[in-house]
Amino acid sequence: MIRILKWLSVVSTLGMVFVLLGGALVTKTGSGMGCGASWPLCHGQFVPATITPELVIELSHRLVSGIMGVVVLALSILAWKYLGHVREVKLLSFLSSFFLIMQALIGAAAVIWNQSDFVLATHFGISLISFASVFLLMLLIFEIDKKFDADSLVIQKKHRIEIYSITIYTLVVVYTGALVRHAHSSLICPDWPFCSNSDPLALSGFNMQEWIQMGHRLAAGILFIWTIVLFVKMIRTYRKNRIMYWGWIATVSMITLQVLLGALIIFTMLNLWIALLHAFIISCYFAMLSYFSLLSKRSGKNRTK
Repeated sequence: MIRILKWLSVVSTLGMVFVLLGGALVTKTGSGMGCGASWPLCHGQFVPATITPELVIELSHRLVSGIMGVVVLALSILAWKYLGHVREVKLLSFLSSFFLIMQALIGAAAVIWNQSDFVLATHFGISLISFASVFLLMLLIFEIDKKFDADSLVIQKKHRIEIYSITIYTLVVVYTGALVRHAHSSLICPDWPFCSNSDPLALSGFNMQEWIQMGHRLAAGILFIWTIVLFVKMIRTYRKNRIMYWGWIATVSMITLQVLLGALIIFTMLNLWIALLHAFIISCYFAMLSYFSLLSKRSGKNRTK
């Protein structure tokens, strides 16, 4: 059974990556209404009479999400049944399925009732939580903690609080990034890092789209600086622990790449592949922070024993 769970966890994690990227692709190509105001069928038909690129993208995303819903649900049930004694497994099993179902319902509601940009922006963040939960389940099933001796790790309380805080803040940044896409603000500012590098403080004339774009850049800049500061603290304090040392090197590398990709989106005039890679990297970054949060939670319980 453990072998089956390992295969299921790997398939679920990879599948959730495709769900995330598929959702980003739908948004970036404007394919959200590719199937019309009909869900789960396209235009109310099993085989639509007219096939368009938007329809193919939207329908493919629905099919992948539906298949992964079944796979993740199977993983959750089996992990709960056979590994429920392992710390955090039941919680992660619930979160992975619950947020994946919620993501599907919000997607359906967006098609049928045409939700506002502010509601639609939550779609990616909800999928991200489900992905992170599946990712953590996979790590627990493969006993990564034991291989890296993570159970003996003791994280100081002040560092645990910072890890929890930056993880929650990342969801805020992800929301602002999704709002940029849904509000069609991706290219509203022609320059980077400011909206207009020749007049960076000209804020009074900003319209809503420019405020959304620059609000995201500011939030992302704070996240970048915060990650570097936390990286320095973690390396200094936990240099001898392999999972903290290499984990934070990977994390700071991802946030650096994420910032560069954000700039390249502007310079390449919203190149689709760069935009999708941008969505993929932030997903991996959030997954790493989620794992550090799990380690922090364990460390806090260990210290109270």
